[in-house]
Amino acid sequence: MDTPGFTVSLVAGGVAGVSVDLILFPLDTIKTRLQSPQGFNKAGGFRGIYAGVPSAAVGSFPNAAAFFLTYEYVKSLLHTDSAPHFKPMKHMLAASAGEVIPFSLVQFPLWESLKALWSWRRGHVVDSWQSAVCGAFAGGFAAAVTTPLDVAKTRIMLAKAGSSTAVGNVLSAMHGVWRSQGLAGLFAGVFPRMAAISMGGFIFLGAYDQTRSLLLEVGRKSL
Repeated sequence: MDTPGFTVSLVAGGVAGVSVDLILFPLDTIKTRLQSPQGFNKAGGFRGIYAGVPSAAVGSFPNAAAFFLTYEYVKSLLHTDSAPHFKPMKHMLAASAGEVIPFSLVQFPLWESLKALWSWRRGHVVDSWQSAVCGAFAGGFAAAVTTPLDVAKTRIMLAKAGSSTAVGNVLSAMHGVWRSQGLAGLFAGVFPRMAAISMGGFIFLGAYDQTRSLLLEVGRKSL
């Protein structure tokens, strides 16, 4: 990746990260409390849902900037003119290099595929708002299928020190939820999670594409 592209991805990623945290942080707090084993009200209910927003926003800029920088860089390294079916694999590899979590492995290939399909149907590259819509669909789907993993993570984080859950075995935590609460427990908070991440995908990926386009346009005009 050239130096302008390096800088653009870095800044656009940071702006996208801060934007989504400032807007959606409260929904994530509500989702976490819904997944708490002690119940929503005892976990805090709607009290203090904005607590921690400033520190989260400050921390999200470098994290999101590093993710998108890595994502775009790996995509450029894997650039190929081979068959279209290779593209999802390329996006999965790029996403895993940026952030090794199952969520990204679902969201980013789907986002890129939806953009490619929409671009093909429209006959031109999608606009930033269209990219944001694709991001919302991709984020919502990824949120739904990875909810059991998120529930397990929440249970591990909230487990009492020394308990079997606190050890950090995700599969064991999921099995414990399945035995005690069944399928409903594994998908606790799925709808607010889908809503939050769909909106997050719209804002995060839309803001990234919009900021990146603006910065590239400014760069071209300054030449």
